[in-house]
Amino acid sequence: MKRYILGRILRAVLSICVVMSITIILIYTCIPRERILTKDPGLSKFTGDARTNYQYRIWRQAGYLDYLQPSDFCAVSEDPKTCAQGGADYEEIVADYVDRGYTYIEYKESDLGFVTRDYSVPELLINFFANLVNIDNPWYVQDAQNPDIERNYYITTGPNGLPAVACSGCQYKYQLYFDSNFPFIHQNAVKLEFGISYPTFDGLDTMDVINGGQGQLIMTEQTFPTGLTQSSALNQYTCQYKATSTIDHLDQNKFTDNYANCKSNYDAPSMVSTSYLFGIIALVIAYLISIPAGISMARHKDKWQDKIGIAYVNFMIAVPSLAFIYFVKWIGRFFGAPEKFPQLGFGDIRSYILPIIILALLSTSSVMIWMRRYMIDQSNSDYVKFARAKGLSEKEIFNKHILKNAIIPIVNGIPSSIILCISGSVITESVFSIPGMGKMLPDSITALNNKMVITLTFIFASLAIFALLCGDLLMTVVDPRIQLTARKGGKKKK
Repeated sequence: MKRYILGRILRAVLSICVVMSITIILIYTCIPRERILTKDPGLSKFTGDARTNYQYRIWRQAGYLDYLQPSDFCAVSEDPKTCAQGGADYEEIVADYVDRGYTYIEYKESDLGFVTRDYSVPELLINFFANLVNIDNPWYVQDAQNPDIERNYYITTGPNGLPAVACSGCQYKYQLYFDSNFPFIHQNAVKLEFGISYPTFDGLDTMDVINGGQGQLIMTEQTFPTGLTQSSALNQYTCQYKATSTIDHLDQNKFTDNYANCKSNYDAPSMVSTSYLFGIIALVIAYLISIPAGISMARHKDKWQDKIGIAYVNFMIAVPSLAFIYFVKWIGRFFGAPEKFPQLGFGDIRSYILPIIILALLSTSSVMIWMRRYMIDQSNSDYVKFARAKGLSEKEIFNKHILKNAIIPIVNGIPSSIILCISGSVITESVFSIPGMGKMLPDSITALNNKMVITLTFIFASLAIFALLCGDLLMTVVDPRIQLTARKGGKKKK
């Protein structure tokens, strides 16, 4: 079994790499780089050479090309300042870049210029996969103004009084820590890096957009490393190294080291948490309704219970999801339910009722009809006829034999349903203005936010592929007779 699981994981990783490669190739070959600037409201603020520099910086950030200004490529000169002004070594360095495949473009308003080179398809893929996993380490920080920084890991007490693994010289101070938030154990040592979001959420890392809190800042009484106690929204466990040249007196009042670039705490959960909260509650309700309903339909085939169930399933399948959502929303008005989630916000339970009911009911019809089909199919098996011949009651036959076998295909889909709750619901979240993940992918595609599209594609593809593995493993738990590996002298059973 271990060998099988390892093989499945390796194939899953390969599948993810193939999916991401296709996605990256399609994005960077089918979307001209000029188009991503059409959604940028800040472009109109620049003119002349400043506009040119801005465009090429954005294209470099988006991953289309490499771009260096005189101050960048003159850094290797013996006299960088003079070189950047067009002096010594300037022409020699430019010629070297041109020989390496770069194009030199002169500015219109000066005698200087810049060098640029479009990435080839292989380079695009290498750049993505080579920078995907960022492993923090004590040699991460390179600060010329702090050359004597200690580089080591150590055990310390975190801001909340619990033990933590900290690091000096890493990007993040706290590498491993504990708190009261699920999953209770957190780490900053390994991060996935997808790049900077643009043009929506401009300047933020795509993972910070997805995982970052929302709403208003939470101010709490905190004690900082210097001993200063004050009300602050900073999350000290997220503090990153800040260059010595950018440390100000406010940082010095709070921190005894350069780890002063911290994220803030918010009173509302992230987009991922929001979508998952709605999705998982709705999923539990859906299964609690649909599985017993499907069993009842199968046990009372062609009777009024079955006919009502089939009528409900046909109704849910025939009615468009959008029409059903607005119908339930209209009914909710008579009970005082809010029409939009932001009206009452995260702190009021009434904000959750209608969206969860809608998501749950939309999921019931498929589980009901498949549960009914599996049970009816099993009821015609030979072992059921044998059980009846032995004199077992219909209740015993359904509960102990038919249900046990019919539930296996349903169980196989449960991990996927649970894990993919993270992706949210596009229509429901749009109708109720829920700040979740549902609208992120279509909105990112519309806005030509390439980095965000790549990030979401990676997340959804990875979750979907590994959810299939979890489903197969769960089947073996429910029914030990199912073997995922080949037995000696026999064929592999699926």
